[in-house]
Amino acid sequence: MPDPVDADGLTLGQVSARLGVTVRALHHWDDIGLARPSLRTAAGYRLYTAADLERLHRIVVYREIGVGLDRIRAILDDPTADAVAALRAQRGQVTERIDRLRQLGDGLDRMIEAHERGPLLTTEQQAAIFGPGWDPDWAGQARQRYGHTIQWQQYAERAAARGPQEWQAVADAVAEHERALGAAMDAGVAPGSAEANRLVERHREVFAAYFPLSRQMQVCLGRRFEADPGFAAHYDGIRVGLAGWFRRIVDASARAHGIDPDTAAWE
Repeated sequence: MPDPVDADGLTLGQVSARLGVTVRALHHWDDIGLARPSLRTAAGYRLYTAADLERLHRIVVYREIGVGLDRIRAILDDPTADAVAALRAQRGQVTERIDRLRQLGDGLDRMIEAHERGPLLTTEQQAAIFGPGWDPDWAGQARQRYGHTIQWQQYAERAAARGPQEWQAVADAVAEHERALGAAMDAGVAPGSAEANRLVERHREVFAAYFPLSRQMQVCLGRRFEADPGFAAHYDGIRVGLAGWFRRIVDASARAHGIDPDTAAWE
């Protein structure tokens, strides 16, 4: 209950301090007729009586639990208003809000974890999805190297939304594309041809499961696939020379789009 009020009433500032309500809110409630001071000084300043303060106290209580001003007015002024029903309805809305906030909290936890370690999978799940050659430490190493980049942030955002089934779909799409690359190389598909360019575009689509890949970035990636021993071994394990062939079809596609592979940058 609010503290006793002097017979002369309380000023706007005193009420604001006592109830923890802004002067602006008190002005607004006065303007809309929700809580008007009963007294005025000779100079026209507002003075709140004990009854005024009691009403304000009730308004503050209802506002704190999220009841709207129109509903508060009805509860306080309409003798036919069912305050219990209004409060039960508000309780239901609060429960729904709590559930949404809990879901939001769970999502934030997943996002934080994904930023810290990449795929939210157990070691066993990673081995089953990405194959026995997959090193679970790769994500941690990538974070150490690229954690400050926008691409790692985009990767983490995608990882946070994926479970084992979603990651399996990503792994299947990558494997299917790599088989298509090997078959195209065996068939003698030439860099710059329509089929080669289609494979290059498909690579960008598949890679977007990790983060968006621009054409310039793809050139840099193709260069790394050939130069990095680990990546080269992976692609050459599919077809000997596949890493170099893939770089050549990417470079040819880039030239067709006005990009010089020799000067392409990660952007």
